[in-house]
Amino acid sequence: MVLHQQIQRVLLLGLRFDAPNPGPPPRAPARLATLISAIAPAHRAFDERAVHYGHRYRSGFWSIYLLSAVAVLCAILPLALGWDNRGSTLHPYAGWWAVAEVCVIAGVSTIFWLGHRRDWQGEWLRTRTTAELTWYLPLLAPLVDFERGTEDTNWYTRVFDPGEHVESAAEVAAICARNESLARAAVAHAWQDPAFVAAYAEWTIAILHQQRNYHLGIAQKQHALMHRVHRINSCLFGLTAVAALAHLLLHTLWLSLITTFFPALGASLHGALAQSEAYRLSVTSERLVRELQLSVERIEAALAGAAQGAGHMAGAALVKASIEDALALILEEHQDWQMLVRPHHLPLA
Repeated sequence: MVLHQQIQRVLLLGLRFDAPNPGPPPRAPARLATLISAIAPAHRAFDERAVHYGHRYRSGFWSIYLLSAVAVLCAILPLALGWDNRGSTLHPYAGWWAVAEVCVIAGVSTIFWLGHRRDWQGEWLRTRTTAELTWYLPLLAPLVDFERGTEDTNWYTRVFDPGEHVESAAEVAAICARNESLARAAVAHAWQDPAFVAAYAEWTIAILHQQRNYHLGIAQKQHALMHRVHRINSCLFGLTAVAALAHLLLHTLWLSLITTFFPALGASLHGALAQSEAYRLSVTSERLVRELQLSVERIEAALAGAAQGAGHMAGAALVKASIEDALALILEEHQDWQMLVRPHHLPLA
């Protein structure tokens, strides 16, 4: 578990979440097994890189905010402990608090410099997008008309309007080009096979259920994190107000410590929470839980209609359209996430 996850785990101590039933793992149609195996190494490489930079970026801004509060603590502790008093036996060591403060500030500066120079956020967003697009290529392949001649190698831009969904990525286009012949053979006459149509629809439904469960967990966690941090901040600022009033009667440096460090800690927690976009992630994930469920219901209705309808091809077209709409929803969600996260950089921390 990396730093930002450990911090959030501490903040969420005592809370339990109702994890949804994961259900059986999605089973892809046999026709697509070879294509999935061929694309899997590329997806795994991009996913590992995205996870690496995602952890670095999120741990980076949580560290910057919390270390800033620690720097304030290092500045005020020698006064509260009385080490600044020349009569104190520990006065010779008071300078070490200044050294600690400088080290903390240097740590904040180093994190900022490394994150900016190595573009942790940019690499995270780029590789996460590529990993997501690569992951859905086998699901997308049956929607591509490989018989229509085109110079565009990117399957996404051959199915969707890239201006409305996801922009073309060079890495994804290269993966599509390498696997074009394999995909063409895998999906040839697939829509004329009722068994494939049913298996493809069930596979898509299972993937959508996975996405729904994922966003349900995100919504619960971000909602709980937001309320827990707000509650902690209310306590911190309440204690600050009490200490400030008590300072009118009691002149002690420990009250100065409270009125200095507690607001700094509260501001740091609030800043990290704002940069993590906990509220908007919670609201967006709650909306996606509902929309993904509606997508599942549309595919199920189309599949039932295909089974009961007079013409197989007409029913298959309904299934195909409903799956295309569901995939478009996933791509739009990812684009919305990009627009949500992109404005936040380590410099803002």
